[in-house]
Amino acid sequence: MGSLCVRGGPGPLGEWGEGMTSEGRTTRVSEGSRTAAPTEEPPRSPWPALWAMVLGFFMILVDSTIVSVATPAIMVAFDANVNGVVWVTSAYLLAYAVPLLITGRLGDRYGPKRLYLIGLTVFTLASLWCGLTDTIGALVVARVVQGIGASMLTPQTMAVITRTFPAASRGQAMALWGATAGVAMLVGPILGGLLTDGPGWEWIFFVNVPVGIVGLVLAIRLVPRLETHTHSFDWLGVVLSAVGMFLIVFAIQEGETYDWGTITGPVSIPALIILGLIVIGVFLWWQRRNSREPLLPLGLFRDRNFSLANAGISAVGCSITAMAFPLMLYAQGVRGLSPTGAALLLAPMAVISGGLAPVAGRLTDRLHPRSLASFGVVTTAGAIFWLASVMRPDTETWQLLLPMSLMGVGSPFLWAPLSATATRNLPMSAAGAGSGVYNTTRQVGAVLGSAAIAVLMQARLATNLPGIPTDGAAIRQGGGTMPPAIADGFAAAMAESMVLPAAVLLAGVVAVLFFERPRHQTA
Repeated sequence: MGSLCVRGGPGPLGEWGEGMTSEGRTTRVSEGSRTAAPTEEPPRSPWPALWAMVLGFFMILVDSTIVSVATPAIMVAFDANVNGVVWVTSAYLLAYAVPLLITGRLGDRYGPKRLYLIGLTVFTLASLWCGLTDTIGALVVARVVQGIGASMLTPQTMAVITRTFPAASRGQAMALWGATAGVAMLVGPILGGLLTDGPGWEWIFFVNVPVGIVGLVLAIRLVPRLETHTHSFDWLGVVLSAVGMFLIVFAIQEGETYDWGTITGPVSIPALIILGLIVIGVFLWWQRRNSREPLLPLGLFRDRNFSLANAGISAVGCSITAMAFPLMLYAQGVRGLSPTGAALLLAPMAVISGGLAPVAGRLTDRLHPRSLASFGVVTTAGAIFWLASVMRPDTETWQLLLPMSLMGVGSPFLWAPLSATATRNLPMSAAGAGSGVYNTTRQVGAVLGSAAIAVLMQARLATNLPGIPTDGAAIRQGGGTMPPAIADGFAAAMAESMVLPAAVLLAGVVAVLFFERPRHQTA
């Protein structure tokens, strides 16, 4: 009998898996006996499980953008200063990004379904806690717990796709995964504006509770229990990766707050980055020396496509995150749009991206990823350059919507080819580890983009508006419109800043041009 591809599902005699033998017959495999016997029951479709998990993934992505819209209301509610309220977002992003390597590996050991359910439960309860807090400190702590829940949930979605979808049809599943991110970018700011203007800022967190409950019910019913791989756990690797990731992500994320200099005493932003890199270096050395069960199987990087896809998604995460900041500041400061109105500028991108996602998925399964990913990168970068060229105070709205529409055309050809190419050749025992690496790379790219765009925007504002204060109190008047005396300079600074995310994307072409043809296309 041929080899088994195991899919989970509880059977009457214990934990069973469903799969297809190499001869094409359906089998059921007992975890205890590991013996296979033919049965006529067809294998379970993986699509219902994916749709159930996408709901939770969508919720945490929305939460990454929804809070920024409510930041002024939170400052008023708690009488907090800017540094205090920034940590409402920073704490979440840190707690989300740092454990991803660990939680991905935990999914391999204890099962992606179990980790997903725990993560979604933690995230949902923490959301309720966030809405009930009465101090800014308590809100920051609750956001940390919320971020930990998100970090447990995220890698499991990709791991389940990798382990339940055949390599030849994985592109369609990854297209849905990528489209979820695009739609969440639109829904988050709009929903945040509507809830903050309506029932209050607390409801940006309360809204997660019913969605989380529905997601839990669906996941319990539809997501299969997959085979686990019980080995020793690399606790030293856990500590080293967590410390190294925290130092690097914290330093990059807070660099602008401390002007990239001293935090306190001998501690400085550059020192934290250097120390973090040293710790990560020790972590990688230990992973290579650990002969038992390393937290990060370095053998994954022997697959060229996996390594290149991680480089590509880092550029995408950096670019998409960086692009949003100058665009929203231009829309609200120069054009006087409300947060909801500014978010609606993203509507063409989200709608077109969602509509083309199935097309991108089908093509990803059939065509060389090099051509698709290159098209996505070049089209999206061109759209950002186009958008930057029309970001003026007197630009008609339709002139902004055209490049946003083009961005919607390119976006699905970024997410689907990159994620599918990264996971096609992963061994099933390392699906969670590979997913953790991929999501960590994406998140670190996003943090780098956030830090880099903040520095560049400040530099361009200083050049275009020398000697003029550009803080919110100085540049905003009644009705939210910027004084004409500085509108031109401010718009020019934001447009020039948009060159960075476009250039980073173009640099990502270097990675995707070296993709190899997937194995399923050469078989």
